[in-house]
Amino acid sequence: MAERAAVQRRLPPLLLTNRSRWLVTCAYLLIVAAVVADVITGPRSTFSPLLAAVPVLAATSTRRAWVPLLSGVAAVVVVGVLAALNGDVPTVVHVTSAVTVLAVTFTSTATVVLVTARERELATVRTVAEAAQQALLRPVPPRVGGLRVAVRYLAAAAEAKIGGDLYEVVRTPFGVRVLLGDVRGNGLAAVNTAADVLGVFRDAALSEPDLADVAGRLDAALARRPETRDQATAEFVTAVLLTFPDERRPAEIVNCGHPPPLIRHGGRVTEVRPPAYCPPLALLGMVGGRYPVSPLRLDGDGMLLLYTDGVSEARDEQGRFYPLAPRLAGMDESDPDALLDRLLRDVTRYAGGGLGDDAAVLAVCREPAHHAPSILPRHVTGRARDQD
Repeated sequence: MAERAAVQRRLPPLLLTNRSRWLVTCAYLLIVAAVVADVITGPRSTFSPLLAAVPVLAATSTRRAWVPLLSGVAAVVVVGVLAALNGDVPTVVHVTSAVTVLAVTFTSTATVVLVTARERELATVRTVAEAAQQALLRPVPPRVGGLRVAVRYLAAAAEAKIGGDLYEVVRTPFGVRVLLGDVRGNGLAAVNTAADVLGVFRDAALSEPDLADVAGRLDAALARRPETRDQATAEFVTAVLLTFPDERRPAEIVNCGHPPPLIRHGGRVTEVRPPAYCPPLALLGMVGGRYPVSPLRLDGDGMLLLYTDGVSEARDEQGRFYPLAPRLAGMDESDPDALLDRLLRDVTRYAGGGLGDDAAVLAVCREPAHHAPSILPRHVTGRARDQD
C-alpha cells in the first residue's frame, strides 16, 4: 500500500486541455437542457437515456473510481424521478434507461481503474529507468579546471519513453574533457548503448592525449557491438567531444554528426560548425579516416551551449521548431545553472508543457579569472538547421 501511494504521488495531475474542458462542459450543459426539456414537455416523452453519458463524462477527468460510480448512481436517481413525472411513457423505456445508465457506469468505473493501473505501471517503469540513467549519468561538478559547468536532463512527456541522451565531464591530465551525445532511438537498448559509450569515454579521456583518438575509440567500440552489425537495428550515437586545456590554449572540439554547439557572447549567438561533416559514432568505417579536431576559443564572458535534438527540435502547436539561437541570444544569465533553468522553462512552454523527446543540455564558461581572446564563428539569426 505504501508503494502504491508513493507511485500515486508521482503521477502527474490529470488536467484537461482548454478545448477538452470546453467540450465536456458543453456535454454537461446538453444533459441539463435535456432534463429540463423532459420536465417541460410533459408525461408523454422522456430524454432519460441521455443520462447514460453522465458517468462517461465524470470519468474523463479523474483517477478515482468512485467519481463515475457516484455520478452513475445520481443519474439513476434522476431516471427514477423522470419516470415518476412521465407516467405515460412505457415502463420498459424507463427500465431500459436505468439499466443502460448502470451498465455505462460500471464500464466507466472499470475504465478508470484500468487506466489508472496502467499509469501506475508506466510511472514505476519510468522511475526505474530514471534510476538507471542517474546511475549512468554522474553528477557534474559546478566548477572544474577553471570552468563553470551546468547540465540538465529533461525527460520526454511520454511516460514510457526512456531516452539515450548522455553527458560526462572528466578532469584529465590533458585538461577537462566534455562529452554530450544522443543515442539513436529510445528504450533499454539506447540506455545500454549509452552505458557503453560512457564507459569507454571515461577510460579513453584519461589515457588518450589526442581528442581524435578518444573519438576513434568510441567509434570502434560501438562498431564492434553485435547490435551495430545488423543494419536494420544498428545503434549509432551523435556526439560532441571537447578538451579544455589547463593552460590558456584554445579548447579542442570534435563533432561526430551532432547538432552544432552554440556560443553566446555579447548578445550574439554563433554556431560552432566542424570543418567538414563527420558521421556519428559507430559509422566512421563507412567513410574511413579519422575525426578532425578543431580549435575553439572561449572568452571569459562567453557561454558555450551543447544540446541534443530534444531541445532544437521541440515544436509548438503549429509544428514550428524551437528557435534556439534567437532565444539564447535574448538570455543574459552569466551563470550556467541560471541559464539552463531559464532555457528549459522557455522550451517547455514553447512545446506546450512537454517535450516529445528527451533533452540534455550542457552549458560551460570560463571562470572570471580566465580570459582568452574570442574567435567566434559566423553569426546565427535562426535555427541551426536553417543556416548554411
